[in-house]
Amino acid sequence: MKKRLISAVSVACIGCMVFTFCYRTDSSKMKGLTAGIVSSAVVNVDEVAETPQVTGAEVAMTGATQLDTFGYTNLGLANVEGNINIREAASTDASMVGKLPENAGCEILGVEGDWTHITSGEVEGYVLSEYLLTGDAAITKANEVARYTATVNTDSLRVRLEPNTTSEILATMPQGEELEIVSETDGWVQVNIDGEYGYVSGEFVTCATTLADAMTMSEARYGEGVSDVRVDLVNYATQFVGNPYVWGGTSLTRGADCSGFVLSVYAKYGYGLPHSSRAQANCGTRISTSELKPGDLLFYGSGKSISHVAIYIGGGQIVHASTERTGIIISSAFNRSPICCTRLIND
Repeated sequence: MKKRLISAVSVACIGCMVFTFCYRTDSSKMKGLTAGIVSSAVVNVDEVAETPQVTGAEVAMTGATQLDTFGYTNLGLANVEGNINIREAASTDASMVGKLPENAGCEILGVEGDWTHITSGEVEGYVLSEYLLTGDAAITKANEVARYTATVNTDSLRVRLEPNTTSEILATMPQGEELEIVSETDGWVQVNIDGEYGYVSGEFVTCATTLADAMTMSEARYGEGVSDVRVDLVNYATQFVGNPYVWGGTSLTRGADCSGFVLSVYAKYGYGLPHSSRAQANCGTRISTSELKPGDLLFYGSGKSISHVAIYIGGGQIVHASTERTGIIISSAFNRSPICCTRLIND
C-alpha cells in the first residue's frame, strides 16, 4: 500500500474540528480603503518585525580576505527574530525595497554610519548594521543554519509519491524552483513541498547547500479589475512574509499556522473564519481557478481531504503559512493542484 507522509504542518492546518461558523461584520472599517498599490508594499512597519535578539557583533569589513561562503565573499547574516527591513537609502525614512529574513545571507558592499549597504537575491539596499552578523560569527552561524536544497534544472519536473517513474504524480515544478531536500536514495531525491513529501529524479535537479536570501516587496502581481479591498488585503497579508509558522497559532507576527494566518488576515476586514482549513473551505462561494482574483482562497491536500489553505495574491502566486522551516512565504499557486477555491469578497 502506498503511504503518503504528511508532516505536522498539514495536520496543523486541519486543526481541531469544532462547531464553527463564518461571518462578516458590517463594520465601518470597510469604508475608505484607498486605491493603489504602495510602492514599498508595507506601511507603518518597524525596522524589525519582531524584537531582535542581537549579539552585538559589529560590522567588520573583511573584503577579499574572507573565504567564499555559500556564494558570498563578504558574508552578512540576518541576526533577528523576524525580518530586517531593507531600505532604498541609509535612513528609516527611505522607501522599503525588501526584507531580509532571519538567518538569510547577504553580500556586504559597504558601511555608511549605522547602516550597511547589502545585496541579497534580487534586492540591493541598506539595513541597520546592528542586526547583522559579520566575519567569523556570520560564517559559524551560516554553517549551522544553511539549507540543503535541490534546484530544478529542466523545463518542468514531476514530483512523485514514490521513487519510481510509475508512481503517482504529486506536483510539477518549473525550472528554477528551489525544493527542500529530505534525503537522497538510488538516484532519487526526497523533497518537502509545503509539508508533503515526494521524490524527484536526481538527474534533473542541482543539489547545493544554500542560505535564504532577501525578498522583494514587489513579488505580488495584480490583475485587472481588482477592487481596492483586494489590493489592501494582499498588501496587508504579504507584509508578514518571513514571519514564523507556529502550529495552532494565529499571530501574524509571533507565528500562525495556515488557517490561523488566513483567519487573522481576514479578521482585519470584518470576516470571521474558523481555525481549520477544512472548515474554511465551506465558507464563501466555490469558484474555478480561472476565476481567481487576489484575496481568494485556495485549498490543498490529498485526494479530496483538505489540509492546507493559502491566499491568492495574483500572478499565479499565493501567500501562506507553509512549514516550521519556511514560515510565511510566497510561492506558486500551482506547484500542486488545489482541491478547491473559494471567494469571500464579493465585488
